[in-house]
This record gives sequence, structure tokens and C-alpha cells, in this order.
Amino acid sequence: MRHDPVSVLGLGAMGRPMARNLARAGFPVTVWNRTPGRDGEVRAAGGTAVDTPAEAALPVVITVLPDLPDVEAVLDREDGLLAGWREREVDRPLLVVMGTHSPEGVRELGARLHDEGVRLVDAPVSGGDVGADAGTLSIMVGGHAEDVLRLKPYFDVLGDTVRHLGPLGSGQLAKACNQIVVATTLTGISEALALAQAQGLDAEALLDVLAGGLAGSTALDVKRDKWVRHDFAPGGKARHQLKDLGFATEAARQAQVPLPVTAAVEQLYAAMCALGLGDDDHSGVYQVYETLTGGFRANRR
Repeated sequence: MRHDPVSVLGLGAMGRPMARNLARAGFPVTVWNRTPGRDGEVRAAGGTAVDTPAEAALPVVITVLPDLPDVEAVLDREDGLLAGWREREVDRPLLVVMGTHSPEGVRELGARLHDEGVRLVDAPVSGGDVGADAGTLSIMVGGHAEDVLRLKPYFDVLGDTVRHLGPLGSGQLAKACNQIVVATTLTGISEALALAQAQGLDAEALLDVLAGGLAGSTALDVKRDKWVRHDFAPGGKARHQLKDLGFATEAARQAQVPLPVTAAVEQLYAAMCALGLGDDDHSGVYQVYETLTGGFRANRR
């Protein structure tokens, strides 16, 4: 079976395993990352690393970058994607942004790239680094149907759930909704755990009984050990969670939809970042409760 080549730009906690999985599936994968030395896993799987975005300017390019300014930077730099596509005379290249970005910002970028002859699809993902590693991501797609159909072979490797939700920006709006649920769930579990810990309950036992009932969730299953071990090495960083909640509240303001719970959760993540914990895992919002209550972990039995 023929596999069309693809480039992946951004080899962080999500992009690296995504690129590796594409290479393992037989796709010719070219990768680039701003920070050198993160491409070994992809190269071991058969991928090729290059030194500039221009060298990665294939007909299909995936970016897995934190925010739209990062995407625009790899497009516009002297040795960027736009320069590479022009030099190679690539006709109507397809750019797929799989990071989490502003829905409105993505639509604006799409209009700009249309004038450059570049097609844009937004396809943010959910499932964290665990889902990226396993190839079980949920992929939320916005864009033209013909472009989405062309991307199906790649998406089928990267995720178990792929939905085309509408025109450009629809994927990002769905991801904003997803982030509301994720953040409020992580905060709710942290809040319950804070109460339990302050009263001397065992954290591991509490999380087990929560997981076994209606309070159970994928978020609890995936993040459980982080709370038990008090180890908040990042999968999804808190500062990225805060950014994503900002996209949700901005979309809500534009639509005149009240999001009072989301607004409160956004403030807790703002507090977490203000405490210098923005690079911790987003489940580490629990630490805000520790700070507010004077370090109740000392009360553990």
C-alpha cells in the first residue's frame, strides 16, 4: 500500500509520539523541531529530520505547536514553510494545525493562507501524551470535506475517534468545549481530594472509590497516579490549559453564553501559573488547594 509523505513540525510531548506512530505505520515522515535533539525516536522509526521548516515543506504538513504565533513563525521565517513551498513549487499545499488554538485566529489564518494558495485544516486532539503514544487520540476536525478526506489515512493512525465537525475553526471550538470538561473535571477531583486530605482520608483509597462509581472518568484514570504520588511532571501543562480556557471564555463572550464554572476554573489555573507551577501537569491544580489550605498533605494518616 502506498503511503503519501507527511511532515510533522513540533516534537513535544504530543508531536513526537504522533510523528513516530506515522513513521511506524509506513508513512515517509519528515520532522523539524525548534529545539534540537528530540528527533531520535522518530528517526529510529524510519523518519527523517531536517534543519529548517523550508526543508519540511511537503504537500502535507502537520504542526503540533503550542499557539498560533508559533505556527505563523514557522510559516513566515526566511527559511520557513511558505518559502519552502514556493521554492519547491508545491501546488496548493495542505497545512494541518493539530495544536490547540483560537477558533477565530484559525479562521483568520485560513483566510490569509488562502491568498497564498495554501489550504488549512484545524484538527486539535484530546487524549494527552498517553493517547498520543498509543495512537488513540480523539481528533476534532474543521475544514473543507475534500481536504479532510485526504487526511483520513494519517488521522486513522493517530486516533481512534475522528470527527469532521464543520468548516475551518470548528475543530478548535470543539477542543475548547473539550477543555472545559477536562479542566472542570481535574479541578473537581482536586477539590474533592483536598477536602478528603484535610480530614485525614487516604488519597489512594478515595480515588479508587471515585473511579468505581459515577464519578469515574478517563481523566481520573489517566491522572490518578499523579495525585497519589504527588508527581506532577507534565503531560498537559497547566499554562497550556489556561491558554485553552481563555479560548473557551472568549468564544463564549462572542456568543453571549455565560460560563460561570469555567470562569472560576480559569482563575484557579491562573493562580497555579502565578505560583510558578505553569509547567506542571494540569492535574497539579491540586497544589493550589494545598497552598490555600496551608499544606494539608501534612495531615495524611
